[in-house]
Amino acid sequence: MEGYRYYLAIDIGASGGRHILAHRENEKLCLEEIYRFENRMVRKNGHLCWEMDRLFAEIKAGMARCKAENKIPKSVGIDSWAVDFVLLDEGGKVLGDTVGYRDERTDGMIEAVGNIIPESALYARTGIQQQKFNTIYQLMAIKKEHPEYLKRAQAMLMIPDYFHYLLSGNQSAEYTNASTTQLMDAGKKDWDRELIEMLGFPQRIFQTLSRPGTFVGMLTDEIQKEVGFQCRVVAPATHDTASAVMASPFSGEGAIYISSGTWSLMGIEREQPENSEKSRRYNFTNEGGYDYKYRFLKNIMGLWMIQNVKKELQNKYSFAQLCDMAEQTDFHALVDVDDGCFMAPDSMTEAIQDWCATHGQPVPQTPGELAKCIYESLAHSYARTVEEIEDATGSKYEAINIVGGGANADYLNKLTARISGREVLAGPTEATATGNIAAQMIAAGEFSSLSQARDTIKRSFTIKEYGKGIKK
Repeated sequence: MEGYRYYLAIDIGASGGRHILAHRENEKLCLEEIYRFENRMVRKNGHLCWEMDRLFAEIKAGMARCKAENKIPKSVGIDSWAVDFVLLDEGGKVLGDTVGYRDERTDGMIEAVGNIIPESALYARTGIQQQKFNTIYQLMAIKKEHPEYLKRAQAMLMIPDYFHYLLSGNQSAEYTNASTTQLMDAGKKDWDRELIEMLGFPQRIFQTLSRPGTFVGMLTDEIQKEVGFQCRVVAPATHDTASAVMASPFSGEGAIYISSGTWSLMGIEREQPENSEKSRRYNFTNEGGYDYKYRFLKNIMGLWMIQNVKKELQNKYSFAQLCDMAEQTDFHALVDVDDGCFMAPDSMTEAIQDWCATHGQPVPQTPGELAKCIYESLAHSYARTVEEIEDATGSKYEAINIVGGGANADYLNKLTARISGREVLAGPTEATATGNIAAQMIAAGEFSSLSQARDTIKRSFTIKEYGKGIKK
């Protein structure tokens, strides 16, 4: 406690958030979760929306816990999921509801944007994977449903940027999250102003971009009184996947990474974007990473499916138990995990069963059969993605580094190693918070570079190996 320099990562995911305090001790990084809260979308005014006021109250409550435990951080940084945003009026107030990416308002918006610019031309400019929930399509939906919001808006802030603004009073736009909007020029690493003009979005709402590790400001007087201390607000890599990749200790050594959580983000680090027609057909994206690297990756459905099945089973079984039951059953059926029917079904169990029945597959009935179907389908998707990465880049990869909560999915890791024919290195599990912390510590001079931070991360956490020496 006394003598330690603490840094606070607030990591907010689609289903929950955590406050993680970190410090260095004996040349290792030590993490401590001090606060946890739930997150969810709620139906409001006909749309699925985020509860932004409640989330900010949770952010402040977790920060106050630092004071209660007498562990005052030198800085705080927030990361979250991508693509979602708020529009602010001239007084800094949010216009409308903060609609979430799983909402159906973007239905038909791919076609609406395609009438202005063809998909192939859009990809050549932005390098971003086409997904119906991307910010570009959400803004087009607002333009059609609530054009008055765009007329009044003075700023668009991605979710972490908005919370940093509430903490510090300063508006900013961090690069990694902005890169997911499909509104940036991939080569220039800046907003594509010509594209924005073509789409009819107001130029003024797009803030000057800043790099991860940028100082945003100090806590406002009001926030300081509420949480009980003063500290710096530093923007990490605010897109949670960008932070997770920072904490992938083998990404700098030529391994493919999977940031495994609600989504599985699978890809490699590159110095230049890969926005060829082949990459577009494979539906890869080129998102911004730390130090202006590119995260050449694909969004795969991830653990969202098993998370929903677990809930539909009234949380009767733990994830570990579901893995064990899956491993013990002889059932075999595969689904396309990226089929749109799995995005936000009323019942994930029924969606899986309907897909299998429709496509001539055996229909899973028991919890173990459902889990095996999901895990095997994910592993096959990972294996296929490895081959696509190699084909698109012309490089070979012998290892996959799985980071995030999915690194604990022992059965899925075994399947991934066996089906892909690659060695799987699982860990660290708290990757997003660790990467968030790393950016803050580099900014503070605790690490001289991302390479040094990764070396420390590798020493600090257990990395489990699967399929070592396996050959495809």
